[in-house]
Amino acid sequence: MENTTIINEMKTRRITPFLKNDLKRKMVFLAGPRQCGKTTISKSLVREREGRYYNWDLAADRKLILNGLLEETCQLWVFDELHKNRRWRNWLKGIYDTHGNDHEICVTGSARLEVFGRGGDSLQGRYFLHHLHPFTLSELMGTKMTTTKNWLPPVEFESHKNTQGVLNDLVQLGGFPEPFLSGSERDAKRWRLSYGTRLVEDEIRSLEQVTDLNRMELLFDRLSQTVGSVLSINSLREDLEVAHGTLTNWVNIFERLYGVFRIHPFGAPRLKAVKKEAKLYFWDWSRIENDSARFENLVAVHLYRLMHWIEDTEGEKCELRYFRDTLGKEVDFIFMKNGKPLFVVEVKTDERPLDPNLKYFLERVQIPRAFQVSLKGERNVETKPINGCRINILPARQLLMEMP
Repeated sequence: MENTTIINEMKTRRITPFLKNDLKRKMVFLAGPRQCGKTTISKSLVREREGRYYNWDLAADRKLILNGLLEETCQLWVFDELHKNRRWRNWLKGIYDTHGNDHEICVTGSARLEVFGRGGDSLQGRYFLHHLHPFTLSELMGTKMTTTKNWLPPVEFESHKNTQGVLNDLVQLGGFPEPFLSGSERDAKRWRLSYGTRLVEDEIRSLEQVTDLNRMELLFDRLSQTVGSVLSINSLREDLEVAHGTLTNWVNIFERLYGVFRIHPFGAPRLKAVKKEAKLYFWDWSRIENDSARFENLVAVHLYRLMHWIEDTEGEKCELRYFRDTLGKEVDFIFMKNGKPLFVVEVKTDERPLDPNLKYFLERVQIPRAFQVSLKGERNVETKPINGCRINILPARQLLMEMP
């Protein structure tokens, strides 16, 4: 099935009904990486609800916003990239307190809106936050997802026609709409080549006090080589000849602007687990040249989507962690809900027996479910339980299809 056919059959992004429902009650913040579909969704809402779309990057719209000349007859106001106004929180608080009962308000941006510009007035209690992610496998395949309140995937997994082919396309092209919809590795490479430059030149230049943008762009490219390993700022500092504090700040900026995200270690002292070293992943996993690291990154984004989905729609606190001890034993992902481990995922490229490090971890940590997934595997095998944990070794597509 061609990628364009898949999207035509999707009709709307999975997040859209939740946005519509929350807009009736409060402001909605829609945040996520640049070019992942926020503008497309918000403009579709504007058309449907006879609204008005304002883009801070456009001089004419910026003038209307600053002068408070908003169209009073519109049911919905959408403000895109408003966070680039340094006083955006104060302005938005005034707009909502004055007009919130008469207008629906949606704010979109390619930055972490919940933390960006914290110096302004508090907007606590005035908005719902939603995260828009790149395409996931289940969204592309149209899997029904009504609730994730008590999410744990089943033991018996359904098989879906064409799923492996779509997953292979996701691995190679990434989940961002433009490169994925192109269906072309050549076009995807051309898009990817300029993405880091646009992130640095368009986003960081307008939002952050950074002077050495060229070296920051080099860092963005260099970070792709660290995926799958513990992030070492010292190693990067030596390669780029930049101070440790500067590099740390730059990575924080990339994280705030949805270029990368980090996950932190899990483990109690009795496990001799590392405590500080984070692992870093890209929102656009197609940037990763190493095949196994790229696939691990794809799984990380799917799990991160599940984390945000449960938080945004159910209000349950979730975290994504990894395990590594001082001897180097490592498990890729531990999914936490309300402070407790819910399930663990180990990622392989090829189908293999149960990983010894995963077995070691399960013998020492009580956790309900464990999954060892592979890109090229075909069999779904439930192994003997360990410490009360039910374990499946299965094709990755079957687990990813159960996620939002």
